[in-house]
Amino acid sequence: MQTASRLIVALDTADLGRARSWADAVSRHVGLLKVGLEFFLANGAPGFAAIGGAPIFLDLKLHDIPNTVAGAVRAVLPLKPRMLTVHAGGGPAMIRAAHQAAASAGDDRPMILAVTVLTSLDQEDLFGVGVAGPVVEQALRLGRLAVECGADGLVCSPQEVAPLRQALGASVKLIVPGIRPAGSSADDQGRTMTPADAIAAGADWIVVGRPITGASDPGLAAADIAVGIR
Repeated sequence: MQTASRLIVALDTADLGRARSWADAVSRHVGLLKVGLEFFLANGAPGFAAIGGAPIFLDLKLHDIPNTVAGAVRAVLPLKPRMLTVHAGGGPAMIRAAHQAAASAGDDRPMILAVTVLTSLDQEDLFGVGVAGPVVEQALRLGRLAVECGADGLVCSPQEVAPLRQALGASVKLIVPGIRPAGSSADDQGRTMTPADAIAAGADWIVVGRPITGASDPGLAAADIAVGIR
């Protein structure tokens, strides 16, 4: 599944009205709209259904025992999200269970995306949780595992796009958050890149949140980024 625009806008809010306003402003410039835990826990399936204008990427980062994750995937299939995330760190059985549950929806199934290493984490953070090697090695390890177990694509930081593309080839979709236009604040993102540089490195889609939703004119901000990555 590919879309006309490589831009995904993150609607990171618990406020349904604000999310709908952002969606209305940016939808004609984007490939997908992303809603995550904050929005979904506050608004649930009715809130999801109320967001219109573009296909929805449901970013729940599921991570639990395989049976629970499979059940969670089946629970959201009626919403028909175009993408759905799990943590690659959940292991082979969990990723396979997510893939198999999604496949039960047939042609309407969401892409299962496996999150490698969160963009908020740096090398020191990985050391703190017992990962001794470099960030890129962990991303490659988890990326290979996820793809072998049925993931359609990966969520990775901009810094790991080129190594993952080289290692896994063109068929694996790479969705890249941690994108910051030149001059923007990094906020809580530890490993960032500009939109054009991420696309040049091999990203299929880039995810942008606060630089667009925090702009005085979100529609214009989204349009500027979309034009720059055509």
